[in-house]
Amino acid sequence: MAGGTPGEVPAAHEGILRRQSARESSARTYARALPIVPVRARGLTIEGADGRRYLDCLSGAGTLALGHNHPVVLEAVRGVLDSGAPLSVLDLATPVKDAFTTELFRTLPPGLADRARVQFCGPAGTDAVEAALKLVRAATGRTGVLAFTGAYHGMTAGALAASGGAHDVQVARLPYPQDYRCPFGIGGPAGAELSARWTESLLDDPKSGVPRPAGMILEPVQGEGGVIPAPDDWLRRMRQLTADRSVPLIADEIQTGVGRTGAFWAVDHSGITPDVMVLSKAIGGSLPLAVIVYRDDLDTWQPGAHAGTFRGNQLAMAAGTATLAYVRENALAERAAVLGSRMLSRLAELARVHDCVGDVRGRGLMIGIELVTPGLDPITSDASPGADDSAARRGDFGGPGTQDGPGLQPSGPVPRHTPLPAAPELAAAVQRECLRRGLIVELGGRHASVIRLLPPLTITDEQATAVLDRLADAIDAAAHHHRPDGHALDGNEPHGPHQRRHPDAAPCAG
Repeated sequence: MAGGTPGEVPAAHEGILRRQSARESSARTYARALPIVPVRARGLTIEGADGRRYLDCLSGAGTLALGHNHPVVLEAVRGVLDSGAPLSVLDLATPVKDAFTTELFRTLPPGLADRARVQFCGPAGTDAVEAALKLVRAATGRTGVLAFTGAYHGMTAGALAASGGAHDVQVARLPYPQDYRCPFGIGGPAGAELSARWTESLLDDPKSGVPRPAGMILEPVQGEGGVIPAPDDWLRRMRQLTADRSVPLIADEIQTGVGRTGAFWAVDHSGITPDVMVLSKAIGGSLPLAVIVYRDDLDTWQPGAHAGTFRGNQLAMAAGTATLAYVRENALAERAAVLGSRMLSRLAELARVHDCVGDVRGRGLMIGIELVTPGLDPITSDASPGADDSAARRGDFGGPGTQDGPGLQPSGPVPRHTPLPAAPELAAAVQRECLRRGLIVELGGRHASVIRLLPPLTITDEQATAVLDRLADAIDAAAHHHRPDGHALDGNEPHGPHQRRHPDAAPCAG
């Protein structure tokens, strides 16, 4: 327990929270949903000023690849402090910076490392996004940008303009492929193909109203958008479309990088080489650091074209070097792939017994659980409810003369089904129940209805089990309290083919 007598500790805890509420901006976010006062932390565990301990699956929004206060990070930081080295050096060369750049380049995708340039930016990922957009505009002489629905690239003006929640639209918005809430209603490879065709048409149609852009920016896995992994084939298609038209491809790996998705960089799954990579969060080993890495032929900037007072953060570079090397040397990306797959399998079982779990998805240790309002799932095609829709998912719709009869003759793929409505209030209730059980999770996605898990890559099997046990218990409790009648449906209540997934399914209220 933190210092002080048992009676004094909760009082200090409450006093700090009250003063934060009175003094800090109304723009604060995490502090509203997570009223805790961290005083100690190690690995997955945080201890609050009230003496309670929590399993932290927020990890600084993905910043803590090795968890809190990992020994190699602390040793690297102490080494710089004890050496007497300068702590902030603008863009001057130092041994610490040289070591960081060398280790970073060692991890880059093939085809980029041997011809890469790096720009150190202000200490937040959003500034690196701004730098990437400025870079491609300067290199191409063009101004427009292609971005995707559901995207999140940061909170500064240019990054916000490229994000899915932009109000003042300054970029061309393209459909990002997804299964559960596919914009075309079909999901799977067929939905991804339609997304790619839309993009190709927009680029090639002289009447699309979209001039050839300076660049395309995308996330290999959308994080804030709801933990939506881009299909590998679709990413390869985007790479080919942009390369064929001399449009630089910018991969935003701010949250997906450094082993998070089961590969060192999320683009490694598809094998593509972007023209620009935007990196932050975990590359600083828990301290503020952001860079862009890009092809040397794009390096047309004039001196001072992008700068930042704190771009020479020596402590962050030392912590980052230690983190990058530890992840690489200990195969933590591969470990994230294996453990993430096991966690997703168990969460899929949770979805089978809870109607309010609409979808479970993710890659590696970047996991999302979308909560929904149970009810009938109307089929939008002409197929009857409960009919086999596997052909629609494949994009294989038959035709005249097939052995199954005349078949459907649509002009395009048949919509599969309408997803259930998002349940943001239930998601917030699950987050609260998790906190009561000593588990910290984040919300994201459309309507903030997705429970997000971003544990450190160092999480053990036993800790992963504890996280999933607490999450399952929290969903049980929140689902029960959110039912209007407070008890389960009886077996005589009618339901549609998607309303109850399993004979033992526990119904949840909206």
